[in-house]
Amino acid sequence: MLGLRLIARTGAEIRRDVAAVKARDPAAQGVGTVQIVASWPGMHALLAHRVAHALYGAGARAAARLIAAVARSVTGIEIHPAAEIGDGFFVDHGMGVVVGETAEIGDNVTLYQGVTLGGTGFATGKRHPTVQDNVTIGSGAKLLGPITVGHGAKIGANTVVIHDVPPHATVVGNPGHPVRVEGRRPEGPDADWIHLPDPVAEAIKGLSSRIATLESTAHAPENGGRRSVDGADGSEQPDGRSNPAVGPSPAGG
Repeated sequence: MLGLRLIARTGAEIRRDVAAVKARDPAAQGVGTVQIVASWPGMHALLAHRVAHALYGAGARAAARLIAAVARSVTGIEIHPAAEIGDGFFVDHGMGVVVGETAEIGDNVTLYQGVTLGGTGFATGKRHPTVQDNVTIGSGAKLLGPITVGHGAKIGANTVVIHDVPPHATVVGNPGHPVRVEGRRPEGPDADWIHLPDPVAEAIKGLSSRIATLESTAHAPENGGRRSVDGADGSEQPDGRSNPAVGPSPAGG
């Protein structure tokens, strides 16, 4: 009876995982379930992890680690057997993905290639990220330490996240900082990494524009400043000498 329940649960998990691939991978449109299970590296890594995680929890840790090592060699995706992963987990391409021992991943989470859910230092205990439901993490992103990524958050490609991420926030940069996308709450596996805002770049652009405006105003004749005569603005005179700028003496008097 226990074996039948385990088979039924495993079958349901596989169906949900396959449905996640079909929903979030454009390359999987029109592809059958058998082909997805047989040829998608993310599915191979996830199926291997489901088995390894069950064995790890049952105390067969050597076997669990062996399965994880074989899966890493075959798929390029390294998931520690102790990591907890919810339903609808999808790894697109997946090469270079690393999920640490104490990582916790909720339902309907999407990871792209090169993502790391890693730890910092040599401390024991909880040292890897907790990723809540409906989170999308872009290519090359690094999430380090026992941080929490809130529900519906979106992590931009190559972002380094070392602090908690609020729900429904979009995080970009190194170190990562939360921003908004046109005032909307990002939800679901939105993979539009092209139009993510960068507040640092926008601030620098604004400062550059302000400086250009001030310079043009300062050099305008109608600004009320004195026009230079006979090199009185510090320019070179015909005899090669330069005059100081006209104005009151800085020493007073």
